[in-house]
Amino acid sequence: MSRPADDPASLLPVLDAALRPSKWDDYVGQKQIKANVRIAIDAAKKRGGMPEHILFYGPPGVGKTTLAYLVAATLESPLKSTSGVAIERAGDLAAILTNLEPNTVLFIDEIHRLSHKIEELLYPALESGHLDIILGKGPSARTVELALPPFTLVGATTRIASLSGPLRSRFGGGTYQLDFYGDDDLRDIIRRSAELLGLDAPADVIESIAARSRATPRVANALLKRVRDFSEVHERPLSAALTEEACKLFGIDELGLTKDDRRYLEMLLTSFHGGPAGVRALASALHEDPDTIENVYEPYLLRLGLIERSLRGRILTDKGRAYLQS
Repeated sequence: MSRPADDPASLLPVLDAALRPSKWDDYVGQKQIKANVRIAIDAAKKRGGMPEHILFYGPPGVGKTTLAYLVAATLESPLKSTSGVAIERAGDLAAILTNLEPNTVLFIDEIHRLSHKIEELLYPALESGHLDIILGKGPSARTVELALPPFTLVGATTRIASLSGPLRSRFGGGTYQLDFYGDDDLRDIIRRSAELLGLDAPADVIESIAARSRATPRVANALLKRVRDFSEVHERPLSAALTEEACKLFGIDELGLTKDDRRYLEMLLTSFHGGPAGVRALASALHEDPDTIENVYEPYLLRLGLIERSLRGRILTDKGRAYLQS
């Protein structure tokens, strides 16, 4: 198995399309966020308009994209989906905005990847519904103001701190933090997904998969499908023993940690004597990018209490040492 987040992130879009909730009642967890977003949407519908722009942030796989789909479905509006990395030039953004249908929900995933120049072009579109286009160069250049159809921007990011302050302030509809999921919610998600996939998943199988899901619905669904594949190939029914055997093959232990997580912890212990170790030094030792260390490896290790972040660097906790000795 490759690095922890690569596996679920590399799944075909069919997975999300098949298992993604299509109505609010099927969306498990994040209750307070759902309630707040529903109020904003219902109020806008009563006024006969579109809700203000919304920003969701949190770790990968916790439901940001699903919420964007539900916002569009509730408004009965078309959804235009893109990503920050796909909008490389001002012309890319202009083409998207000027081709929107009225009352569209524009979803920009990983919105923190937008350049500052493109952010500045986006400001008047979000505030007053127009786009400023500069025609020509030098002294003869002039600005043309293009009116845009009404739309709601839903942004999603895993790195809220990377968004500029001016862009964050434009999300008048609310900025919402999605967190990791608890075991009860994960069990509900796996149970629902098993039903959609036509699987007879006993309670102990659901429990075993939930424990290994890294507190993330996307990982839970990915692991359920991998265990299903293992079951079908070996022509054996789903059971706790089969799930354990499959996860051992996948390199996923009882806590949901992979060989890459263990390699990170072992490197911190053996090469850095348990820390503190700087993220760049760790990244170099692991032959990884610092962003991968911070956004792929560490969030779940921090949640489990196996490591700590300090001003001096990363530190292996007593719990982390005990894990490596187990």
